[in-house]
Amino acid sequence: MYSDNFRQNTDKMPKLTETFARKLPQTNGATEKHWDSDVRGLVLFVGKRSKTWYFQKDVGGQTRRVLIGRYPAISAETARQAALEFTLEWGRGAGKKIQIGAPTLQSAMESYLARPKLRSNTHKAVLQQQFELHLKDWLRLPLDEISKSMVVDRHRSMASRPSGANHLLKYFRTVWNHARRVHDLPECPTMAIEWYEERPAGTIIEDLPAWRKRIDSLDNPIHTVFYELLLFTGLRKSEAFTLEWKHVHEDRIHLPMTKNGRSFDLPILQLHHEILAPLRGLSKTWVFPSPRSAAGHLTGPQRMEWSPHAHRRTFATVAMEAGVLEEVVGRLLNHTPLSITGQRYTKPSLSALRPSMQAVCGERQLRFGRNDRHA
Repeated sequence: MYSDNFRQNTDKMPKLTETFARKLPQTNGATEKHWDSDVRGLVLFVGKRSKTWYFQKDVGGQTRRVLIGRYPAISAETARQAALEFTLEWGRGAGKKIQIGAPTLQSAMESYLARPKLRSNTHKAVLQQQFELHLKDWLRLPLDEISKSMVVDRHRSMASRPSGANHLLKYFRTVWNHARRVHDLPECPTMAIEWYEERPAGTIIEDLPAWRKRIDSLDNPIHTVFYELLLFTGLRKSEAFTLEWKHVHEDRIHLPMTKNGRSFDLPILQLHHEILAPLRGLSKTWVFPSPRSAAGHLTGPQRMEWSPHAHRRTFATVAMEAGVLEEVVGRLLNHTPLSITGQRYTKPSLSALRPSMQAVCGERQLRFGRNDRHA
């Protein structure tokens, strides 16, 4: 059962198309609700200043309403796809009764990014940036018009960047497969791709004095501190990019959302505060600010011989060599535990992880030698 106007005859309801939504005037008083004639539960709220898409349904005698997003930021087609997805998740597969044409890549991307359980804002930003940078000429194409040959050609055109080419088309595959949940689409055309072998740059940093000399030569001192923090914490580059000062505490760095979808507290020492000291006062918000970035923070450090992930691998390697148990190393890196019990119930305390962080940093300082500034 659906609430409010949905108990009325659906023949009297409009189909909430882009044109219909655009032409609806703002109200002078109370909010008006416009229900879609095709997708049960899709409703457009129109008020004095905004038009907002919702999905609404009565479940167990209670009305459940989920925000889809503001119009026109969320188009009518994207709102319809989101409502179909909610129908499938909540109901009895009612969405399968409704057939609409293949969405454009732009619409499919927006629908994917609007889903309620997307793992992180960083993932959203990276995916959208990659599509707009490398697949801009495809965004207005219906998915079923993007052929295998087009996908293969685009992949080959990026052969000089094998890792980037692979990641881009894997993002594309993710969006395609998400759209298949509510659209009658064939297998993703990426099935025709021969994926490039990716060669990780600088798997492990073995010569630490050479590393120190290299990062000290970087043009931007913010990038120098960025690489230092990665080496002494094992943070993912995305976690460092989006780190805010309000989350840097005396005894820990708090990450409100991580790759595995959970928050995480990483113990830090006086050494970490010394590493970050040169950046204090540059920004009230971001630890690694960047005036050139629309996001306001660093989105890509200056490249060198060792990749950001090589710093994370090196942290893990030194931890193991310092005698830290493999399970504890995984906890410091915020890896998802393999067991269901570990995933659901165990969350290591700062006091339990701190001795291991001290061991890793102590071993690292020994390898640098007494002349290093953080020795």
